[in-house]
Amino acid sequence: MKKGTIEERGQWASKTEFLLAVAGNVVGLGNVWRFPYLCYKNGGGAFLVPYMVFVVTCGVPLFLLETAMGQYTQEGGITVWRKICPLAEGVGYGGQVVLLYSCITYPIILAWALFYLIFSFSHELPWASCTNYWNTDKCVAFSLANGAIEWNNQTNSTSASTEFWEQRALSISGGIEELGSIRWEMLLCAIVVWVACYFCIWKGVRSTGKVVYVTATFPYIMLLILLIRGLTLPGAMNGVVYYLLPEPSHLMDPQVWMEAGAQIAFSYSIGVGSLTVLGSYNPYHNNCYRDCLWLCLLNSCTSVVAGFAVFSVLGFMAEMQNMPVEQVAESGPGLAFVAYPQAIAMMPLPQLWSVCFFIMIILLGLDTQFVALEVVMTSVIDLFPTVLRKAGRRELFLLLFCFVCFCSQLVMVTEGGMYVFQLFDYYACNGACILCLCVFEALALGWIFGAERMYGIIEDMTGVRPNCFFKLCWLYLTPLVSLVSFIYSLVDYQPLTFNRWYVYPTWAYTLGWLMALSSMILVPVLTLIKLATVPGTLPQRLRRLCQPAADCPLPQNREVELQHDTRAQADMLIES
Repeated sequence: MKKGTIEERGQWASKTEFLLAVAGNVVGLGNVWRFPYLCYKNGGGAFLVPYMVFVVTCGVPLFLLETAMGQYTQEGGITVWRKICPLAEGVGYGGQVVLLYSCITYPIILAWALFYLIFSFSHELPWASCTNYWNTDKCVAFSLANGAIEWNNQTNSTSASTEFWEQRALSISGGIEELGSIRWEMLLCAIVVWVACYFCIWKGVRSTGKVVYVTATFPYIMLLILLIRGLTLPGAMNGVVYYLLPEPSHLMDPQVWMEAGAQIAFSYSIGVGSLTVLGSYNPYHNNCYRDCLWLCLLNSCTSVVAGFAVFSVLGFMAEMQNMPVEQVAESGPGLAFVAYPQAIAMMPLPQLWSVCFFIMIILLGLDTQFVALEVVMTSVIDLFPTVLRKAGRRELFLLLFCFVCFCSQLVMVTEGGMYVFQLFDYYACNGACILCLCVFEALALGWIFGAERMYGIIEDMTGVRPNCFFKLCWLYLTPLVSLVSFIYSLVDYQPLTFNRWYVYPTWAYTLGWLMALSSMILVPVLTLIKLATVPGTLPQRLRRLCQPAADCPLPQNREVELQHDTRAQADMLIES
């Protein structure tokens, strides 16, 4: 290829690559450390009721809508809106801002997991004993022989696993005001993560499509191994009962429904343009309708199965410590880096299970991270194709983007970095931001672009007309349910705390809200800017901004109609 020649955008080499890429993106850490805990916390099996309501009304309809948008237009997360509804272009920009924050925070989790994986090869797991230099006098080491006795005799004790996490891995300071020095070991782990992410996607879908064969499939093998091992442990059934035991009274709590909506937004990766970009590399006539239904089923089933794997182990740990399961059940980093490692340390062959667990965590997070990077890259390159789609420029731009994200997260590998990480995770990447974007997305596509038009497009691409229930969702249920969830998340807002005792300073909460608003505010702001800058009267501007681009592909039946009209007009001219 000549230097300066604009490269082709490219496509997936096979349907398998697309399916694995999407599966790797939507099946992530949220399935393992968030969904099981939400089930336990919000009524066990009863939580599946609001979860399924959101799956049916928001998750699957938006999953199909976004994938079909990308496949139809062959555009990224921003330019897709220029093609089908320029008035809502702010939705695309807002989604990319959320992904940008995610690209900054997610590698920190992978760095923590890599740090633990390295220590998993120790002769004795360092979080299994209290004889290390970082341990305090309050440390308690659990074991099969004496764990319960030691714990019951010390009221102010902390587990060896907790001390390894806080004192060794994080070396955590007293608050966000005390950032302290950089943790060089964690910095090196972060560098390794970023190098891996770079080479996973540096050639675009040509490299991403090959990497997902490993990153999207191997975690399932690890999950299956951990599930079988967990279910064979003593006390496992107690954990499973706590996980699934229905408590219908929780269904009356609006907080339960809001958390179900936020979980769907996270785990289905809707609202941020990821599915649009992944779908845009499909051929036009790929059956995305069938693909989406199977992928949504896979995602939800993985969440449920992961719950069995997690809570069987927590039930074992509760029995060994002679305490209720609710006292050992946690969510987020607390599950992956405190509770589960502690349980592993109490098993025979703990190093083996620790290696399996942290390899699973790394691969689950890695494909989510590099897909997010690919989505941002594709969206920006599609904005400036003549500049960035030339030979060698993508690789340079990706290197620059990774370097900027890496530098932005240096504050998170300091001694106070955990406080900064939680601030980003709680505000910048939270469910409220995504639900807000989902509301605008559903309104723009259902009412402005048109649900019936989208029906025709999907039918033309796939040869299958979607169930009429999807039209009902796109027009009414999805925007209504998303809007109610978004409003309630604001009404029921609880300020962020760390370990239930540390309260952030006012300036940190202000910064958090600014990050949250930075994605949501782009939608109305860019809408007003477009209305103010497009020439013509206000009705003319609205009409122009609500119309799809002239170069959008027409469904085949519409093309036939136009050809027939053109031929009829030509015949009339000849006769006259």
